[in-house]
Amino acid sequence: MSGGRQDLLRVVPSIDELLRIEQSISLTKRYGRELVTRIMREVTDELRVLLTEHGDGARARAAPDVIVQEVSLRVDAASKPNLRTVFNLTGTVLHTNLGRAPLARAALDAMTTVASGASNVEYDLKSGRRGDRDAHVEALICQLTGAEAATIVNNNAAAVLLVLNTLAKRKEVLVSRGELIEIGDAFRIPDVMSRAGAKLVEVGTTNRTHLVDYEQALNERTTLLMKVHTSNYVIQGFTSEVSEKELASLSVRHEIPLVVDLGSGTLIDLTRYGLPHEATVSEVLEEGVDLVTFSGDKLLGGPQSGIIAGRRDLVRRVKRNPMKRALRVDKLTIAALEATLRLYLDPERLIDRLPALAFLTRSATDIEALAQRLVSPLRQVLGKEAVVRVISCRSQIGSGALPVDLLGSAAISITLEGQKGRAIERLAGAFRSLPSPVIGRIENRAFVMDLRCLDDEEGFAQQLDSLKIARR
Repeated sequence: MSGGRQDLLRVVPSIDELLRIEQSISLTKRYGRELVTRIMREVTDELRVLLTEHGDGARARAAPDVIVQEVSLRVDAASKPNLRTVFNLTGTVLHTNLGRAPLARAALDAMTTVASGASNVEYDLKSGRRGDRDAHVEALICQLTGAEAATIVNNNAAAVLLVLNTLAKRKEVLVSRGELIEIGDAFRIPDVMSRAGAKLVEVGTTNRTHLVDYEQALNERTTLLMKVHTSNYVIQGFTSEVSEKELASLSVRHEIPLVVDLGSGTLIDLTRYGLPHEATVSEVLEEGVDLVTFSGDKLLGGPQSGIIAGRRDLVRRVKRNPMKRALRVDKLTIAALEATLRLYLDPERLIDRLPALAFLTRSATDIEALAQRLVSPLRQVLGKEAVVRVISCRSQIGSGALPVDLLGSAAISITLEGQKGRAIERLAGAFRSLPSPVIGRIENRAFVMDLRCLDDEEGFAQQLDSLKIARR
């Protein structure tokens, strides 16, 4: 290395020198000396590479206060948790990638209480002996659905897997071709069946399936009839499907259980809140279905979980499966689910207590008024280059619930005048870089934020000044 290069590298302060700066002292008090020192070494090592490559052009970045400022930004970023709360302004209420249903305050309080110490998660207080963790919610599920018995696992896919492995291992299961769904991340019903050890027998065609198709496929190896809710799509036009009632009659005649994977199961008639009708768990069971599987974290509005409800003898068999232990839920899930289920005992106040239902029933008029209040502060922060306006839009429920039914809503649309290339992508990235990240969508060269799920207007507005830093 030439002498000139060596002299240039000497402008980089030592770690000891940097640590004596007042801002560094504050950083070490707040975050610890080890983390601050490690990041200081990273920054100074990168700076030496820059000086070697760019010479005097990078000298300004070697100033101690500039280095410490960069260290401060990196330390702050490194100290933030990876899993964080965000503003879901995507227009999808139950967004799988954003955690689906927000929990009710009662559920959050229940989780905090149980997490703070020991609990009777698997202990019977009456007998003083080991208990069944399902007992905390089973009676509630049965009361709300009309089921004879119920059990819970960590999600609905696990519920389907466990039922199939218990009732149909090395046996045949009849399913309509039109119900061989694929949900998120290429997760397919045929694959679940294969892993469960069951043999899939397809009946009917993609768009039309009749009862006779099931009857003709029955044989001595058939052990289960299954109907699957088509989560993320609807087949329309020249179509036909067999109802639960018809399949239930067939299952009784041949003494073969009927299982319905309801997916995003709801416990109440949504039409009472002005929403489209979705078959409830109790309605399905009333048709004569033997077992229903459904999610706890979609329309139900609780924590991630899978619920199996129906005939007592079949639920008992499912619970005896050794896989049940591997798929069981923890005490926090039980606490949150129990608290959520108890809210359903008072349906008159449910809309005020269950966030998911509150978002779904929010009026377009209220959302538009909220959007109008935020236009001015956004314009002030974004400047003249940004065109900020309120537009009408349609929200979707999400997570496989009512896939073709959309809800009238309002959104803020931001376009950038004279900006080319990836300017809108950079703007969306700036919103994601806020202290509480804002997740919207890019549509027709505009950044769009559907405000249906914005329940903290003050928190959203207060952090907008940080956009100036995030956009640099």
